[in-house]
Amino acid sequence: MSKLEQDLTVMLEPAVEACGFELLGLEFVQAGRHSTLRVYIEHENGINVDDCAEVSRQISAIMDVEDPITNEYNLEVSSPGVDRPLFKQAHYEDAQGEEVRLRTKLPQDGRRNFKGDLIAVKGDMITLTVDGQEHHIMLSNVERANIIAKF
Repeated sequence: MSKLEQDLTVMLEPAVEACGFELLGLEFVQAGRHSTLRVYIEHENGINVDDCAEVSRQISAIMDVEDPITNEYNLEVSSPGVDRPLFKQAHYEDAQGEEVRLRTKLPQDGRRNFKGDLIAVKGDMITLTVDGQEHHIMLSNVERANIIAKF
C-alpha cells in the first residue's frame, strides 16, 4: 500500500464507519488524467447501491475539503464482490484455505504473479501452495491480492 493510500485510509475510515460500514480497503490507480480512487466498503448485511452513494457523498465532501489528490480522479465506492481484495492481515487469515491470486512488489522465487491456495498466515508471512510447491511471501511485499471466486 502506497503512502497516499495509507493516508487516505486514515482520513476516510472514520467517515465510512460513521455511516455504519467498514472500510475494507482502498486503491488509488494512477492513469494520467483518468486516475481512480476505488474504495471498498463492507457490512454484515451486504452492500447496495444506496449504501455506496451515501458513502460516496461523505468521502467526496472530505476529499473536497482536504484535497489530498491534486490531479483529476474518479471516485468509485463498491462492495468487495466475490473476488474480494485482501488488504489487511486479518483478511488473509479469513481467506486461509481459499485460492488466491496475488502480485508481489518485488520478484520472489523468480516471479511476481502467484495463483494458488493460501494455506497459512503467520505474522507478516503468508504461505501459498502453487502447483504443489510452497511459496513464503511477506505481506509487505504484496502489491495486490484477491480471492478467486469459485462457482
